[in-house]
Amino acid sequence: MNLLNVEKMSKSFTDKVLFDKVSLGISDGDKIGVIGINGTGKSTLLKIIAGLEEPDEGGVVKGKNIRVEYLPQIPEFDESLNILENVVKDKKAREEYRDLEGEARAMLLKLSISDVTGSTAALSGGQKKRVALVRTLLTPAEILILDEPTNHLDDAMAEWLEDYLRKYQGAFLMVTHDRYFLDKVTNKIIEIDKGSLYTYAANYTKFLELKAAREDMEAATERKKKSLYRMDLEWMLRGARARSTKQKAHIMRFEELKNRKVIEEDKAVEINALSSRLGKKTIEINEISKSYGDKLLFKDFSYIMLKGDRLGIVGPNGSGKSTLLKIITGILKPDVGSVVTGETVKIGYFSQENEYMDQNLKVIDYIRNVAEYIETADGTTTASQMLERFLFSGSLQYSLISKLSGGERRRLYLLKVLMEAPNVLILDEPTNDLDITTLTILEDYLDTYDGIVLAVSHDRFFLDRIADRIFAFEAGGVIRQYEGGFTDYKEKVLEERTAEDKTLSENKGSIKNTEASDAYKAKPKEAKLKLSYKEQREYDTIETEIASLEERLADLEGEIETASADYTKLNTLMAEKEQLEKSLEEKMERWMYLTELVGAIQEQKDGMK
Repeated sequence: MNLLNVEKMSKSFTDKVLFDKVSLGISDGDKIGVIGINGTGKSTLLKIIAGLEEPDEGGVVKGKNIRVEYLPQIPEFDESLNILENVVKDKKAREEYRDLEGEARAMLLKLSISDVTGSTAALSGGQKKRVALVRTLLTPAEILILDEPTNHLDDAMAEWLEDYLRKYQGAFLMVTHDRYFLDKVTNKIIEIDKGSLYTYAANYTKFLELKAAREDMEAATERKKKSLYRMDLEWMLRGARARSTKQKAHIMRFEELKNRKVIEEDKAVEINALSSRLGKKTIEINEISKSYGDKLLFKDFSYIMLKGDRLGIVGPNGSGKSTLLKIITGILKPDVGSVVTGETVKIGYFSQENEYMDQNLKVIDYIRNVAEYIETADGTTTASQMLERFLFSGSLQYSLISKLSGGERRRLYLLKVLMEAPNVLILDEPTNDLDITTLTILEDYLDTYDGIVLAVSHDRFFLDRIADRIFAFEAGGVIRQYEGGFTDYKEKVLEERTAEDKTLSENKGSIKNTEASDAYKAKPKEAKLKLSYKEQREYDTIETEIASLEERLADLEGEIETASADYTKLNTLMAEKEQLEKSLEEKMERWMYLTELVGAIQEQKDGMK
């Protein structure tokens, strides 16, 4: 069933054409990924479909009673309301027997937001994005429109969202640069290219094949047209006259060929590997530890970096990955241990947030402030030529930075870091807000880079592509080393857990368990679902218990702030907080089980009517 149509839509900003009479249909069951180079209008397309922005021409036709939910790239909140109130505001539960606030709490907890009574103003950018994601997913809708939903999600969160979207009954349209994510959840790819939309009934991997075939066909057609144009031009120069119908048709064909829209080859972000000479002594990390208050991030971590190292760092949000990078770069100091840096080491640090950029500065001047010329394997290259390779055309180079999109600024910042020719490249979430084209060329660049690469990333594809060793942040402040890329790391962890589960299962074998198992097997299955007396009492009181835990957690936050100078009291309060958070997580998991059971019972009752 068709849900929504974009009909002959055009949109421009000043002299930049984003869309030129494009059309698009969204049907029930469509799981669409939107891709394209930063600045081509991906977010604008989503806003137009969501009804938040008007096209210059054409329009969007939506089916009757079709509900659309939109996740913006940069969410906004009512700061007079707390987190939970912002999430459930103006929302309705999916079914009458579902508890909206409880469902919101459970989803927030999945995304590591435990204190739902806190203010949204105190949240980090990543936390705000995750809260907004829950707000978007909470309300039933026929079409979900998601702008960068995977940004700021760690591995476990991304897997949860993958599972959610695979099971989603409606349609969705999303922009993401996570290639594994696109492969797993989409059945259609829309590519934005030079003002046009190209639709492929495929996931990301198949899209690459289909796009290559399309470009080959277009290139062959363009070569044929060029050849015809040359011949027709010679014919015209010989003094052809429109004396017959045949000659008139020939002249008309010549005019069409002359005025045709020429097929342009895609420009790619290309840059030769630039690096300074690196001596024998690189970076030595000696038994470093770091805590904030009572929260231990990591302890006793040591590693000596070697030339050519390709290191990936993974772990849950808030585990201390960015803190480790800042200690290595010298921005922060460890509590214990030391970092010794060799004299020839030149670090290039691509931070999670862009450095300060003077908005009134021209793009080319921002790069010229680093270097007017650089030496590459191909000889001397100017700042302007480097910008061309990074998709900043001549006119765009003289635009103000304030005119660039967020993704274009990230690309410009990346170019600046690389042009400094570092021999140790430290990347903190480089895949956030960079388009797939830029990521692909960055990966190719790193193939020829002879320095050291250290990258924190939740992008599994990127880590598989560039890393040959993974450092994983684990419980108890341990940073553990795994050989290989991200997939190798996950397989190793799975093997270890499977072996542990098998050992645990074997050790639990006993007569008592066997008898209990036999008794259970002998008991006939009941056809009708029902809550036991104990479960019913638990279901009736569990929300009150959860609310009490959340209230106590909120109170503790205030007590912790006022006790910051009293370390004895602070340690006691932090220990209580840790225990309360654990209890809350257990209660929420139990609540989810009971709620799903109640829902199944209700569905069974409805089916019997």
